[in-house]
Amino acid sequence: MANVAHEPVKKAMSRIRELSIDEEARRLALVRERALRDEVSLLNDARREGREEVARGMIWKTELDDSSIADIAQLTVDKVAHLRTEIQR
Repeated sequence: MANVAHEPVKKAMSRIRELSIDEEARRLALVRERALRDEVSLLNDARREGREEVARGMIWKTELDDSSIADIAQLTVDKVAHLRTEIQR
């Protein structure tokens, strides 16, 4: 890659070298990467919690079995069974 004659590639490689030298830029990149991972994790948690809420509502308001609820709410049968025991306490 070092012998590439295409000017935009040369500029990009130069910028990559500058950034790799700059400690603050590296720190900011790591902070940004961590924030993006945290955001994905939070969104996944929210989706899971939403599916669990749907399952709880179906347990309360329907006579569907755990397998049917799991299929609709996209949860495992074990998770639905666990939710059912929580509700019955």
